[in-house]
Amino acid sequence: MRNWNGDGEDESTDTVRILDIRQITTDQLAQLGVSQLAYIKPVTVGGEDVFAIHAADGTPMAVAPNRDLAWGAILEHEMVPAFVN
Repeated sequence: MRNWNGDGEDESTDTVRILDIRQITTDQLAQLGVSQLAYIKPVTVGGEDVFAIHAADGTPMAVAPNRDLAWGAILEHEMVPAFVN
């Protein structure tokens, strides 16, 4: 892995950063790419349990009646889905 050290020089590192997607922050999720990543979150709307689809930055995009349809809608739009509780 190569890192820029702030002095205009590249430096090699052997550091690998592992991110636990289950504990990702909103800011980290947004950095992954708003246009490529969407997440599915269970919500209740009008007393009905549904699945909200959000862009990585938290912008609401759609609601689906079940998780499979939400997942499929994200894939259909050539985005990468993630499920959060």
